[in-house]
Amino acid sequence: MKEISDSCTLCFPFDIIDELEQEYLADEYSTPVSKWKGFYIHFQHSCVYRYQNEVEFIEKIFIVWNCKEIKCMSKRNRKPNRKKKNKAGNIISKIILIIALCVFVFSGYQLIKNILPYYQGGKDYDEIKKLVIENETPTEQDTSGEEQVGEAASGFKVDFATLLEMNPDTVAWIRFDEPSIISYPVVKSQDNNEYLTKTFTANDNKLGAIFVDKDCASDFSGRNTLIYGHHLNYGGEMFSRLNEYADESFCKAHPYFYIYTPDGKTRTYQVFSAGVVKDTADNYILSYATDEDFMKYIELCRSTSNYAVDVEVNVQSKIVSLSTCTNVNEDERFLLQGVLIEEK
Repeated sequence: MKEISDSCTLCFPFDIIDELEQEYLADEYSTPVSKWKGFYIHFQHSCVYRYQNEVEFIEKIFIVWNCKEIKCMSKRNRKPNRKKKNKAGNIISKIILIIALCVFVFSGYQLIKNILPYYQGGKDYDEIKKLVIENETPTEQDTSGEEQVGEAASGFKVDFATLLEMNPDTVAWIRFDEPSIISYPVVKSQDNNEYLTKTFTANDNKLGAIFVDKDCASDFSGRNTLIYGHHLNYGGEMFSRLNEYADESFCKAHPYFYIYTPDGKTRTYQVFSAGVVKDTADNYILSYATDEDFMKYIELCRSTSNYAVDVEVNVQSKIVSLSTCTNVNEDERFLLQGVLIEEK
């Protein structure tokens, strides 16, 4: 019997013993034995048995390897397995990589698909502003930081002749000093659905248009003129930033907005109510049988406002209500209302 050295045993890992037995040691007994550090070691079915004494029949069928043979067999048996494992691992990695790449490409496509209409719509409105806004001056403010009535609106002029050529549904232009992005043409249709997905230039687009309710007077002569605009998920266009008026301090800094009409008039409105209401709330009532009904309506609007504003609203007043989604709950709207304080 040949005693295997320590260095040889290091080349004979136990995890390949089954392979060695099947390929090189198969006989009617299949019971290899080695002597290591004075012990007799019995390898069988990946198990190791250590004996203090040698057994006769084991000794007779013991097969002797030299160190080189053991090393060669160890390497020869391990390499194919390692290749198989590596090959399987590479296939799995490639599959995961392909799946991840597909997810990335699809996500990018969806993102572009969602954002592109906002970009295109915003670009269309920017082109309209370049064409029809004849003069625009910075907002004038007093020492307290609040805008002067009429001063901020006086330097802004709109070419309505061009607007009406582009779209005969044009009834006005609405503008805020802040958020200054709210500066758009206003249209009116025979229904309240057409301009939900159609821009001022009749392009199908998520931005839609700013439009007056079909039941309101086009010349803003009614007691309450309701105007709709989208609150968008991207870009901040249309009425997306109208909800900045939910903050009382913002309202105090920017209390006015302006409406320009084709007859050359400029109307200045002061905000008196701002808050979230249900889309079925009585705040959306547009007709009032009596003066008393109108004043009850005004009190309702003040009661649903986030804050109180010290501005008079009486039975002779004309108001404008600006409505947009909150993008929080489907049945909620942000409603900003202003009372006409100057017309010239």
